Parts: sequence; C-alpha cells; structure tokens
Amino acid sequence: MKLSQFRFDLPLNLIAQNPSKRREDSRLMVVERKTGRIEHKTFKDVLDYFDDKDVFVVNNTKVFPARMYGRKEKTGAKIEVFLLRELNRQNRLWDVIVDPARKIRVGNKLYFGENDELVAEVIDNTTSRGRTIRFLWDSDEASFRKMLEFMGETPLPKYIKRKPTEEDKERYQTVYAKYEGAVAAPTAGMHFSKELIKRLEIQGIKFAELTLHTSLGTFRPIEVEDLSKHKMDAEYFRIDEETCKIVNKAKENGHRICSVGTTTMRALESSFTAQKLLKPNEGWTNVFIHPPHEFNIADSLISNFHLPKTGLLIMVAAFAGYDLAMEAYKVAIKEKYNFFTYGDAMLVI
Repeated sequence: MKLSQFRFDLPLNLIAQNPSKRREDSRLMVVERKTGRIEHKTFKDVLDYFDDKDVFVVNNTKVFPARMYGRKEKTGAKIEVFLLRELNRQNRLWDVIVDPARKIRVGNKLYFGENDELVAEVIDNTTSRGRTIRFLWDSDEASFRKMLEFMGETPLPKYIKRKPTEEDKERYQTVYAKYEGAVAAPTAGMHFSKELIKRLEIQGIKFAELTLHTSLGTFRPIEVEDLSKHKMDAEYFRIDEETCKIVNKAKENGHRICSVGTTTMRALESSFTAQKLLKPNEGWTNVFIHPPHEFNIADSLISNFHLPKTGLLIMVAAFAGYDLAMEAYKVAIKEKYNFFTYGDAMLVI
C-alpha cells in the first residue's frame, strides 16, 4: 500500500489538549470487523464486549521525564535536549535529540539548572539532530536519577500546545506503569483506571503484562510512499513466561485476546510460534505492521485515534481492514471524537 492512502483532513481542534476528567470517561468507538458495524460508547462500556477468561494484554512501560532545557557553554544559547535512551549506565552515556541542532557540536558542554547543577558533554553526532552525550556526574546513581527527575519534564508531544503540569506527571502514564524506559506513553492504556481494572477482573477477565519501551521512532514521519520500504527504529521489548501462559491458555480454549495499544501489538507480533502461540522473548524489535498483515496472537485491539499518514494509523488499518478503518476515521471526525495522546479510544473486535 501507499502512504498517500492514509491521508485525511483532521481539524486541529480535534487534537485533545487535555485528558478527560476521569480516565474511563473517554469516548469509545466500537468497530466490528465482520459486520462493519460502528457503535458509540463510553470507555467504561468496554466491560460489555468481553467475557470470563478473556485476556487483556497491556504494555507496562513507564515514561520518564525525557525533555530537558539547558544552555550551551560560552554563548549561553538556550537548547532543548530530549533523552532517547541510556547507552551505558556506568559512563552515563545517552542518545539524545537536540534543538537547535546546528548549534550543538562534538566537544560542546551543556549546562542544566539555574546554578548549572548538571553538566553534559557532547561526544558524538548520530543523526542530523541526534547526539550522544555524557553526563559529568561523580556522585552515586541514585542521586543522578533524582537529578534527571528534577531537571526533566513530562515529554508531552509537540501537538499538545501547552506546558506540562503536575497533573500530566500522573495522567501521561498508565496506572499499571512499572518499568521506566519509554519517552512516549502507550496511550490506549491510559483509559484504564484502577477501578475499571478491578471491575474487569471481577468479571473474570485476566490481564497479562509485557514491556515495550516506546521511542520517538514510533512517531517518526514516514518518508517513503511505498510502505514496504519503511524502516522502523528498533525498540526494546520483553515478554515473560507468565504472560505467555495466560495468553496461550486463553487462545487454546477459544477466549478472546485483546491487545491494549499498538505498542503491545508490535511486541506480540514480534514473538510467536509456528502454532500462533506467544513465546517468551527479550530483545529489540523493528517490525512495521502495514496492510496486508496476518495477525497471530490478538483478535481485538484498543487504540487511540491517530494522526494522518502515521505508522500507528497504518497498523490499525492492517488490523481492522483498510476500508473499514478509514470509514471509522471519517465517522470519528464527523462525530467530533478527540484524537491523539489525550484523545478518545477505538475498540476493534
């Protein structure tokens, strides 16, 4: 398929700038693949579509405060540093994106905090905007982590046109976030409150966890028209034995497996057997899911509404079917659903 087939006109006022008052009060569009039926619900109504012993697979990655602001040595020029991933803990090496990149060269020192409490040195260029930096910190690891937490800001996407607040620290996370490493939240999971999870569990629905640390590669613009030529950035994932047992038992007994989010789906589609069962795995995945694609583990998907010409929309279309997915997005615009990070949700069954 071609990238241009995933273009649509999205009114900017439909890009949500704030979360709903309560997580489960977001709207929910339910799309049925077999019949093409589209229903309009509230997210807490997800209870009505799943039965005893069905399984929700969730991504328990945790977002860290990845956006930092500092200044360049000598000139004092203001810079933004976006932490992508830690390369070497002992030497405090990080892959980052810097802005404005043209001002940041190898050998430059970068200062953070009112009193320059934190200093980093640029040691390599990785891409046009990418750099490798080394934080110059002599104290222990715990104090370094506290400093990053203090200096960092919740990495809300640029489409959210406001400064992050204290509320964002909690709301730009899932309630089951455990393992820090993501620079973007698995947004489909943000609709689940602890109360809703408890109600689902009382209904007999099981939860299975995996980890995929979402990087900016998930949101990197696709620059090729032929989707088969697009290369995803690799992201770390881990699926353990316990999750495999829960998922495979449900599959073998004919129960539904729901992938909560596209990041969860990427991990599931990166580790399965010839019998279409989930297998334990840990490593890096660069799988890019686009139509046509035969899905191996999940038979339902919860996802937010995504921006045009993005890999996230393309995966939803691979799962729902291109025509039905694009029709659902037309309906979403007509019905004024909220899009993107803090937006509403779609359930494809």
